[in-house]
Amino acid sequence: MYGMVNKAIEGLVTERFGEDTWFGVVERAGVEEESFISMDPYPDEVTYRLVGAASEILDTPPEALLEAFGVYWIKYVGQKGYGPMMDLEGQTLAEFLAGLDAMHSRVAAAMPKLRPPSFKLSIVSEQLYELGYYSERPGLGPMVVGLLKGLLEVKGLTGEVRWIGQKGESLDYDRFQIQLSA
Repeated sequence: MYGMVNKAIEGLVTERFGEDTWFGVVERAGVEEESFISMDPYPDEVTYRLVGAASEILDTPPEALLEAFGVYWIKYVGQKGYGPMMDLEGQTLAEFLAGLDAMHSRVAAAMPKLRPPSFKLSIVSEQLYELGYYSERPGLGPMVVGLLKGLLEVKGLTGEVRWIGQKGESLDYDRFQIQLSA
């Protein structure tokens, strides 16, 4: 993953728990870098170790931490200059979700080693969407729940996000449902 992801994990931990906690996370994770360069790629294992160490130190299940990170990420990328790119994907939630692959393609132009997930939107009704999430990286479903919740916040919408199908024996992707409030 790119350093930008690890920097966002650092931001989440330091903003909520302080720098000393972050340095403890880095130490527990056995990561040499105390800071990451946004546009440099790092092994996925570094990110997974940071999440695991943060989970232990904060006594928070990794799934809860990943969900909180997903919400944080939506706001973080907007503040780091990617907000206009996100705005290009559409004004409505459906337009934005349908344009996720195109957005990742544009990001990949600046990050040639990016291995982004892929998404497939199904509009069940005006208030109900299903989103397929295809990724080579395991265990990130809770983060997608957080991303979708953060997206609802940013778009000024209310609703419920549910993880309704996990990648495994019967599915080759994770499935999420977004039920908008009337």
